[in-house]
Amino acid sequence: MVETVVARSVRLACVGGLLGLSLSAPLAQAQTGDQPIQRVEVTGSSIKRLVSETANPLTVIRADDFVKQGLTTAQEVLDRIPSNSSSFGSSNVVGGNSSGLPTGGQASADLRGLGGDKTLVLLNGRRIANHPYDGASVDLNIIPVSALERVEVLRDGASAIYGTDAIGGVINFITKRSVTTTTITGEIIAPRKVGADEHRVNLSSGFGDLEKDGYNVFGVFDYHKLDILTSQQREFSKTGVIPERGLNLTSGTTYPGNYFDPTSGAAGNPGFAKGCDAPLSVPRASNGTCREDYTRLIDDLPAQKQTAFFGKATFKINNDHQASIEYLHSENDVVSHTAPPPQTGLILPKSSKYYPGNSGGVPAMPGLSGDPLSVNWRPTEAGQREINSKGAADRLSIAAEGLFKDWDYKTGFTLSESRSAEYFTGGYVRDESFAAGVFNGTLNPFGLQDAAGKTYLASTALRGQVQSGKTRNTGIDAKASRELMDLGGGKLAVAVGGELRREEADFFVNRDIAGQAASSGLSGSQSTNGSRTIKAVFGELNMPLIKDLEVQFATRYDKYSDVGSTTNPKLGVRYQPTKQVLLRGSASTGFRAPTLFEKNAPRSKNDTNNSYNDPVLCPGGVLSSNPIANPLRDCDLQQFKLQGGNANLSPEKSKTYSVGVVLEPVQQVTLALDYWNIRLKDKINALPEEAIYGDYAKYKERFLRNPDGSPYAILDLKENLGKVNTDGVDMSLTLRSGTTGYGNFTLTVDGTYVHKYEYQDERDGPFIQNVGRYAANNPVFRWKHNAALNWRLGTWSATLAQSYKSGYTDQNLDIAPQFKNSVPSYSLWNLSGTYTGFAGLSLTAGVKNLLDKEPPFSNQGTLFQKGYDPRYTDPVGRALYARASYTF
Repeated sequence: MVETVVARSVRLACVGGLLGLSLSAPLAQAQTGDQPIQRVEVTGSSIKRLVSETANPLTVIRADDFVKQGLTTAQEVLDRIPSNSSSFGSSNVVGGNSSGLPTGGQASADLRGLGGDKTLVLLNGRRIANHPYDGASVDLNIIPVSALERVEVLRDGASAIYGTDAIGGVINFITKRSVTTTTITGEIIAPRKVGADEHRVNLSSGFGDLEKDGYNVFGVFDYHKLDILTSQQREFSKTGVIPERGLNLTSGTTYPGNYFDPTSGAAGNPGFAKGCDAPLSVPRASNGTCREDYTRLIDDLPAQKQTAFFGKATFKINNDHQASIEYLHSENDVVSHTAPPPQTGLILPKSSKYYPGNSGGVPAMPGLSGDPLSVNWRPTEAGQREINSKGAADRLSIAAEGLFKDWDYKTGFTLSESRSAEYFTGGYVRDESFAAGVFNGTLNPFGLQDAAGKTYLASTALRGQVQSGKTRNTGIDAKASRELMDLGGGKLAVAVGGELRREEADFFVNRDIAGQAASSGLSGSQSTNGSRTIKAVFGELNMPLIKDLEVQFATRYDKYSDVGSTTNPKLGVRYQPTKQVLLRGSASTGFRAPTLFEKNAPRSKNDTNNSYNDPVLCPGGVLSSNPIANPLRDCDLQQFKLQGGNANLSPEKSKTYSVGVVLEPVQQVTLALDYWNIRLKDKINALPEEAIYGDYAKYKERFLRNPDGSPYAILDLKENLGKVNTDGVDMSLTLRSGTTGYGNFTLTVDGTYVHKYEYQDERDGPFIQNVGRYAANNPVFRWKHNAALNWRLGTWSATLAQSYKSGYTDQNLDIAPQFKNSVPSYSLWNLSGTYTGFAGLSLTAGVKNLLDKEPPFSNQGTLFQKGYDPRYTDPVGRALYARASYTF
């Protein structure tokens, strides 16, 4: 098959990838010589072919390019993909996810903003066990970045090829195939301001030439460390109290403690007259209580250590067959801090010396009946709550591939396991003994402890493993492809295959610890487990009907032992009417099976993420006259929600359409435009807590109450909600200078424009628009792009890169009209240069966040960090980057 100019350009655009460094003239010249172009298997197809022959929009990022920009993690690399809307990273560890549950340090990908559970992540074309705490997505922290050769991103639905999870697309991390040298690499990232220093070292070594010796064995070891960045080390994140922006995100559980007298109805704080404990707690003049500015005692970025080993051995059996074995071990250790543990509903009797006006030194307070007081207190002397999240993953893959009777075949066995455990290592206290200390007069909720109080407080410390989880995937797969017959435009090619996979999940809660710490959000969590078997068969045809017109058809049948079966087809078309124009399109259906966690998790009572008013006992923030109403429980505080799985969940289903054009009017210019449209139904999720509290009349039945009418929790289980409709356009532009006296220049711009993103909170409910506005738990950006200007001259090269996100209307939850906020657009610039003039040595230096851009203000209340949104911005600021790599 003769490669046309536009096909070559598409291939180069794919191989060069998003960062564009490999689109320079030397690569183009190397690829356009007389050597035959090898057909390979690319993500999104089971048939070996040229990248340029596929009908699928595929982005390929070379590892050499992203390391030059100081991109140190898989999450950072994927953030350079405009179609990726991931909002789940290390910052989410602080305080947990949007459900208030620990994340285990997980980072995830999210193509098209449909959720990380609808992006399939592969390693060398095969699955990785999902993170055990939700079982819905892969933890990107386990990906061995230093072992990668490239990352292939299929921006199209692919359930017809890969099965579940591929609704939004597929990300395939591909490691080096062989290594015959030894390379030692060290890199540092040094921020201009204090905090978030990074260090990385890795070693790779291998021996054996596969062609000459018949084997190759190599291994890669990598160590990466990120230092803590606290909220107090950056001005924009220091406080949740910013009156000039209408922001007052605080907690009513504070030091000194607030009290409420149920008999007289009096509420207050003995420390109010002295200004509470500024700046950690601030007065609320309206009722004489104090509010905790908990933002001052959390991390922007937690301390994190990652280690990984990847090894691979490949053996050439003969000219037609080879076998390989690869093993991955990865660990992720995260230590995060939040404010000291809030203790609510404490009982302080008149007999305590710390009852206001008694001998303990607490001043008398007006309006007290002498009956026991209800007290909310945050013991700052106990220290910040500290959680150590320890994650680990192991993956073993044994494979064979080759040529048998004109069939290209691949088969393999994969065993993959992901583990995580959470440890209380500081700050947490035993609720029961702590409450007893207040009741018996040993602990002072309104001031610092005396000697006896300090000793007693220390005795209430709660330490140890609170929960752990494990998921395991065991599978065998096989597929084969070949050319069958001549058609009008070339050979008809076919692929067939099958897969057998076993999924297992175990989630353990240490009730002896979890049940003693309501402040962890885990006090109601329960252990669970589950397993299932998946069987699948699939087939694919590539039909070149006439010259320059190819039709691709694929279909896959999956049968789950617990949710039934599904069949998903895909049709793709590629047409090249001229050398300067290529047209492509596809249509497919997709599905995502509910995870074992989503189906089997028992009900557990956990904290809401935001603070709310009980709609009956404190409507609109005004305490009702109901005698059971308690302002320290019912007004502007975190409430409880009853979460859990749902055995009756059905799979999510989708329909995806895409159509695109690639234009190359001259060899120096390539433009690609792809329109995509995804329609999802039966989305699996819990209803956003903001929706439940935002419409009490509609969701009244979800408000569960104790027999006396006091709030128990909102019912918020996993369920099949309504539909999601989204569409938009991907754009990619590449400009190449060719060889000049000043070197080779390449400019690339890759962007995604989201025309529509709308969702329903329930079947047949109204659609909620999300583009350009914060809805539910996050915004959807109208436009995102990444641009890179690359230069290369001899042994020198440099890159100036920009990432850009458009603005949006903020969350504005309980914000007065005059303070309604719009978050402006946000862009970061990175600059780097590389010199390779010394034998075996590569030196790179650069600046990340060149303009020292601070995150824009946001009043979001979903995450613990306040004053900005840590999911979409860089809290580190300008940082110097240096990397040295020596190969021998």
